[in-house]
Amino acid sequence: MMNPATLEPSNRPYEECGVVGIWGAPDAAALAALGLHALQHRGQEAAGIVSHDGEKFCQHKGLGLVGDVFSDARVMNTLAGSGAIGHNRYATTGGTLLRNVQPLYADFEFGGLAVAHNGNLTNAATLRQALVKRGCLFQSTTDTEVFVHLIAISLYATVLERLVDAAKQVKGAYSVVALTPDFLIGLRDPLGVRPLILGRVADGGWMLASETCALDIVGAEFVRNVEPGEMVIIDNDGIRSMRPFAQTSPRFCVFEYIYFARPDSILEDHSVYEARKQIGVELARESGVEADVIVPVPDSGVPSAMGFAAESGIPFEMGIIRNHYVGRTFIEPTDQIRNLGVRMKHSANTPVLQGKRVVLVDDSIVRGTTSRKIVDMVRAAGATEVHMRISSPPTKHPCFYGIDTPEESQLLAATHSIEKMAEAIGVDSLAFISFDGLYRALGHDGRTGAQGRYCDACFTGDYPIELVDKDGRLVA
Repeated sequence: MMNPATLEPSNRPYEECGVVGIWGAPDAAALAALGLHALQHRGQEAAGIVSHDGEKFCQHKGLGLVGDVFSDARVMNTLAGSGAIGHNRYATTGGTLLRNVQPLYADFEFGGLAVAHNGNLTNAATLRQALVKRGCLFQSTTDTEVFVHLIAISLYATVLERLVDAAKQVKGAYSVVALTPDFLIGLRDPLGVRPLILGRVADGGWMLASETCALDIVGAEFVRNVEPGEMVIIDNDGIRSMRPFAQTSPRFCVFEYIYFARPDSILEDHSVYEARKQIGVELARESGVEADVIVPVPDSGVPSAMGFAAESGIPFEMGIIRNHYVGRTFIEPTDQIRNLGVRMKHSANTPVLQGKRVVLVDDSIVRGTTSRKIVDMVRAAGATEVHMRISSPPTKHPCFYGIDTPEESQLLAATHSIEKMAEAIGVDSLAFISFDGLYRALGHDGRTGAQGRYCDACFTGDYPIELVDKDGRLVA
């Protein structure tokens, strides 16, 4: 998969998507746009909002960041109404095309419906093939449109029954928000792999979002998590709940805590920031090393590095500075420019590194090419030793549930021992947190105590949801 920001193969996992829903609040689209801004880390390729003004649906979508797509007041003025849903996109299924930007809107027999989802359907290709044979005409290549067509052909009478019918036919990880003229819907897959939370807007409205940081930006109050397998229906009379699936053990994505979620979010009643710090503490206990300075690979490595430094007693320093204003590559990406690309995003803080034994703390190693460039940069700044500590177990398997990771053959940990990985990225030593350490950091009695509570398939290969379309997970 190509990283759209650099036009080169991605060297770390990329986020899924972010969703927002607003009901019963004036200027719902403006609140949705703010929520999407807070969820920008979950997808930077495109953004879209659909609202309902009491008579008709209104929509605007665009490629780029939320601030670019919704910066024009004239655009926001066209998105009237007290109900709206929004979506940030990072392409996991379907290419970066305007026709793939969500939310998707369609007119049905029962009226209009807009829908957006975060995650990935593992049987989307199979369902799509069957739907095309039935005569359905697809307008996009995103798996979200499968929901639309399943709803359209359902024989049930109401939109809620049709959405449940569709949900029971799909397999995969998803959090769905949907908007009709009469209500807002939030739906989570039966295992709850992807997050979805419910909040209360100050003026009495309701809000659905992928993370609590989206509530914070609009001053909304957290109410509760939408439970795995739950459908919430919000209308002018309040909120009600349906549970259309058989109860099963939840498998929340553990990588949300390690990397994907914003550190100020609360997910499944855990502070992401505190979880990452505690991972660093456990990592230091397991794989401490004599050193002069602990340096995070910004930004996701910062909390874990803080925990590592506190537990080890070694000073924490920002030895690498990140440039937060790097966008798409603005010159031809020749090999020479690609080799310099890491310096556009990260630069060495030489006075902190020179003559020091350095421990670099990062969240993951995927292909290893970015890690190698960072290590080389730190050595060039004068570090005498470079050790790397990773706040996740080795990533040995691809994700099929909405996170963009390379094929297994391109994952460094799938083809190399830890010793060979250390050699490949050029460090004096390399260690990853153990499974027991990871789950202790999340408040469990090691891996045994957390058994069956999380999806950690990218580390273990234990996929909790059937991989129907395993060979077709990326359609770029």
